[in-house]
Amino acid sequence: MEILDKLEVVKNRWEEISEQMNDPDVITDMKRYVKLNKDYKDLEPLVTAYKDYKTIISNIDGAKEVLETEKDADFREMAKDELDQLTPEKEALEEKIRMLLIPKDPQDSKNAIMEVRAGTGGDEASIFAGDLFRMYQKFCESKKWKIEITRINEGTAGGYKEIVFSITGNGAYGILKFESGVHRVQRVPKTETQGRVHTSAASVVVLPEAEDFDVELNDKDIRKDTYCSSGPGGQSVNTTYSAIRLTHIPTGIVVTCQDEKSQLKNLAKAMKELRNRLYDLEYTKYLEEMSGKRKTMVSTGDRSAKIRTYNWPQGRVTDHRINLTLYNLPAIIDGDIQDIMEKLQMAENAEKLKEEM
Repeated sequence: MEILDKLEVVKNRWEEISEQMNDPDVITDMKRYVKLNKDYKDLEPLVTAYKDYKTIISNIDGAKEVLETEKDADFREMAKDELDQLTPEKEALEEKIRMLLIPKDPQDSKNAIMEVRAGTGGDEASIFAGDLFRMYQKFCESKKWKIEITRINEGTAGGYKEIVFSITGNGAYGILKFESGVHRVQRVPKTETQGRVHTSAASVVVLPEAEDFDVELNDKDIRKDTYCSSGPGGQSVNTTYSAIRLTHIPTGIVVTCQDEKSQLKNLAKAMKELRNRLYDLEYTKYLEEMSGKRKTMVSTGDRSAKIRTYNWPQGRVTDHRINLTLYNLPAIIDGDIQDIMEKLQMAENAEKLKEEM
C-alpha cells in the first residue's frame, strides 16, 4: 500500500535518528544534536499514526477473513459490525496521515518577529496600526505567548508609525506567518469631523526568529562602535558609552541598541537583532519564491499585497486570499483571530497537497 510504504520510510528514518542521537560524537556536536532532536519530535506523530494504521488494517483483514470463511451467523454478524466500525476509522486516519505527510516549513516551530507599520492614511493609519498591534497582543495573551517590544515609533494622534516586537511561544511563526501583507481599514476616522468613511492601511511583516545555530557570525565581519545613549534614563544614560552600533561589513547591515544602561546587555540585544536580520535576508528570498506558488503566503518584501480589509460600518472582515468574510469585527479586532488562522492553514495545506499530487 502506498500510505504504508511512505510510513515505513518515516519509521525507519525515525529509528535511524534515535540511534544517531545516542552516538557520543553527535552528543558533543550541539548543533547537529539539536537538529536531530527536532526531526525526531517532528516524525513522532507519524510513527504513532503508522502503528495505529497497521493495527486497523490488520483488524479489517481479520474481519474480512471471518466473513469469507466462518459459517456461524453470530460470528459473521460480529465481524460485519467490526468492519462497519473500522472502515470509517481507517478513512479518517488516512486523511490525518495525508495531512501529517505534508512537508512542513522547518521555520514554523520558531518564535516570531513582527513589524506593524502605518501606511497610507496619515494619523488614521497610525491609529489603525495601534489597533492591529493590540489585536495581536490579545491573541498572544490568549495563547500564553510572551511579547517583547524591540522598536517603537508612536503616532502623533495615537497608535504607532512603526512597532516591532518579538513573540516567544511554541509554533508562533507557523501560526502568525499568514499575517504578512497590507491590512486595510474602512471607517470614519477619529480625526474626521464630517463623518465620511475613509480607507487607510498598515503593513505587517512576520519573520521567524533566528536561533543561535541558524547564523554563524564571524567577529572579523562585525565592526562594533560604542557611544553615549540619548533619551530618557537620567545622567547615567547620557554620560556612559553604553549604546552599541554593530555594522556587518559583508552586507552593510547596521543595528543599534541603547535600551539598556549596561553595554553588555545592549551588545547582546544588538547581536540578536543582527542575527535575525541576516537570517531574514535568506528567508525572504525563500518566501518570495513560495509566494508565487501559494496564494495564502505573501512575500515579506511586497508591501502592496492587500490581504485583509476591516470594514467598520458593516462590522465585516474579509481575507482576500481565501475569499473569507466574517461579520464579527469587534471580536476579531479584540484578538479573536484563531478561526482565521485555522482557515488559512487549511487553505495552505490544500495547496501543498496539490503540489504533492
